[in-house]
Amino acid sequence: MNTVLVGAQWGDEGKGKVIDFLTEEADVVVRFQGGSNAGHTVVVGDKKYVLHLVPSGVLHEGKHCVIGNGVVMDPFDLVRELEQVQSWGFDIKGRFHISERAHMVMQWHRALDAAEESARAAGRKIGTTGRGIGPAYAAKVGRYGMRAGDLLKPNFADIIRIRTEEANAKLVSLGAHELDVDEMIRLYTPMANALLPYVTDTVQFLHESLDANRQILFEGAQATMLDVDFGTYPFVTSSNPTAGGACTGSGVGPRAIDRVIGVLKLYTTRVGEGPFPTELFDSDGELLRSRGGEFGATTGRPRRCGWFDAVIARYAQRINGVDFWAMTKLDVLDAFPTVKICTGYKRDDGFVYQTFPADLDVLAHCEPIYEELPGWQCETSHITDYDALPENAKRYVARILELIGGKLGVLSVGPARETTLRIGV
Repeated sequence: MNTVLVGAQWGDEGKGKVIDFLTEEADVVVRFQGGSNAGHTVVVGDKKYVLHLVPSGVLHEGKHCVIGNGVVMDPFDLVRELEQVQSWGFDIKGRFHISERAHMVMQWHRALDAAEESARAAGRKIGTTGRGIGPAYAAKVGRYGMRAGDLLKPNFADIIRIRTEEANAKLVSLGAHELDVDEMIRLYTPMANALLPYVTDTVQFLHESLDANRQILFEGAQATMLDVDFGTYPFVTSSNPTAGGACTGSGVGPRAIDRVIGVLKLYTTRVGEGPFPTELFDSDGELLRSRGGEFGATTGRPRRCGWFDAVIARYAQRINGVDFWAMTKLDVLDAFPTVKICTGYKRDDGFVYQTFPADLDVLAHCEPIYEELPGWQCETSHITDYDALPENAKRYVARILELIGGKLGVLSVGPARETTLRIGV
C-alpha cells in the first residue's frame, strides 16, 4: 500500500505526527517537495522532535528515508539536522538518500529572499520565512540552479563562483550587499564532503523498492492552500504540496499510488500573510492559540487561528483525491461550549460561494457562513477508543465529513504517539 500524505489547509495540520504513525507500516518514506521552511513535530513519550528536511520516518530504525528531486535542500540546514538526528540516537547509515536531481538552497538564495521581500511595497509582502525557498525554485525553473549532483563534480568550486557572481549582480540591483565569492567556496566545500555519501539516483532506488513490493509513504510539506497553482496565490509556497507533486517530486508514476491521506486540523490556522476567511480576532481565537500551542515550528511566529473551514477542506478533497482523512487536535476544542463550521462564503450582493475562489479580491467582499454545533466541554486527550468520545465530539466530526466528503482514517486527540486513534486505515 503506497500512500501519499498531504496537508489540506495552510500547513501545521499535524502531518509530522501522522507520518510518524503511518511509518510503522512503511518501508520507505519520501519527502517530495518543499525545503527547510517546513517543520514537522513528532512527540514520543516525553521527547519532542522537530524535523525540517529529513523525512519523519527517520525516527523509526530500519526505515529508508529519501529526499526526492522535488525538494530544495539547504546543505547547511541538512548537515545540522543529520547531526542532530544522530545525536538523538538514530543511526542513518545506509538508509538516508538524497536525489542527485534535488536542487539546493544556497546562501545567495537566502540573501535574495530577504532583499526581494524588503523591496516589496507594504501590503504586497508575501510573508516568506526568509529561508531562500522561493529564489531556489525560481533558479530551478530558470535553469540556473544548483543540484545535489553538482556536489559530485570536480569543478564544484567553479560552479559556486559562477553562481555567486550571478547572484551578486541581482543583489546589487536590489540595493543589497554582495557576497564574498571566495568565502562561499570555503563554506560549501566541507558541506559537499559531508553530503556526498548520501547523494544517489533515488529514482532507481524507489523503483527497485516498488519491484520488491516495499511500502512507500510520500511525505508532503506545507499544504494544499499553499500550493503554487491551487493555493491563495501569491501568498503561497513555490512548489506543489498537493498529491500530484508526489509523482513529479519523486519520479514515481501515478499508477504506483494506492491511496491519498489528507491531514486536517479540526480548526484552522495560518502563518504569515494572505487571506483567511474564518480568522478570529477575539477571545476564541486566543483560546485556540493557547490551547493548541499555535506557534510555528520553523519560525516561532504565532499562528493566526479561526474556526474550521469546510469550503477549503472540500476543495482540498477534490484536488488531492483524498481517500481518508487524518483529523488532528480535537482535544483543543474541549473547552468550547459551541463550535463552528464555515459552510460557505457570502458575497456583499448575497451570492454564496461553495468553493474557494481563485481571485482573492473576491474574498475581500465575502464573509463566512457558519453552522453552530454544541461543544462537549470535557477532556478527550485520555481517550483511546473512538466510541468512547463524547457524543457531541463525534457529531462534530461526522458533520465535517458530511460536508467535505471522504472517510475518517485517523483521529488525534493529543500530541503524543499514544493519542492517535486508528479508525479506517
